[in-house]
Amino acid sequence: MGPSGGVTRNTLRQQIADALRDEVLAGRLPPGREFTVKQIAEQYGVSATPVREALFDLSAQGLLASDQHRGFQVREFTVADYRAMAEARVLVVEGLFRNPAERVAVRPEALASIRRRAAEAVRAAKGGDLDVLIGYDLRFWRELGQFVLNPYIADFLTKLRVQAWVFAVHRLRRDGMDENLLWFGHEELVEAIGRGDHEQVHAAMHSYYAHALAWADRLEAREAAEGAPGSPEAPGHCA
Repeated sequence: MGPSGGVTRNTLRQQIADALRDEVLAGRLPPGREFTVKQIAEQYGVSATPVREALFDLSAQGLLASDQHRGFQVREFTVADYRAMAEARVLVVEGLFRNPAERVAVRPEALASIRRRAAEAVRAAKGGDLDVLIGYDLRFWRELGQFVLNPYIADFLTKLRVQAWVFAVHRLRRDGMDENLLWFGHEELVEAIGRGDHEQVHAAMHSYYAHALAWADRLEAREAAEGAPGSPEAPGHCA
C-alpha cells in the first residue's frame, strides 16, 4: 500500500490527516492520547513518510503537540483557550463586515447549500446527535468561509472552529448535550449574510460569543469547585 509517487503520497498524507482528525473530533482519540509515527503507520498499513507528514500537518493546525522523544499527543485545550477561540472568531467576523464590499463576496448560488447545512446542524443539535452536528457545523462554517476574499482569514476561521470542537467534543460526549444551552444561530447568521444585514451579522456573532462565554464560566466554576483543573466539566453547548 506504499506510495508510488508524489501525487499518491500527498493524497495518502491527506487521507491519513483527515482520518486522524475525524478520530479526534469523534472523541476516539481523547486529549492527552500519545502515539508515534510507527504506531499510526502500522495501524493504517502504510509507510512512515506520509504518516509523519500528516502528523506534522495536524500539529501545524494546532490539533497535536509533538515531542521528539515521546512522539505526538492530542492537544489539550483549556477553558482559557476556548474563550480565546470564541473571542478571536467574533472579532475577525465583525472585522470582515465593517467593510464587507472589500472583504466578503457573497455568491447567491451558494446560499442554498449553506442554508441546508445550517438547518441540518440545528436539527442535529436539537436531536442530540453530536457526530452529525459536528459534521454539518464544520461544513457550514467552511462554506461560509468561501465568501471571504482573504484565503488566510478563511483558513484561520476554519482552524479555530476545528480547535473549538476538539475542546468541546469529549466534554459533550461524556456529559451529554443540554439543548437549552446550544447555540442555534446558524440559520439567522446565514440569512443576515445573504441580505447583507451587517447589524444582524454582528448580533448573531454576539449571541454565539455569549453562549461560548456562558459555557466557559460553567466549566470554570465546576473545575474550581472540584479543585482539579482536569476534572469533569458541566454539560455544555455547541462549540
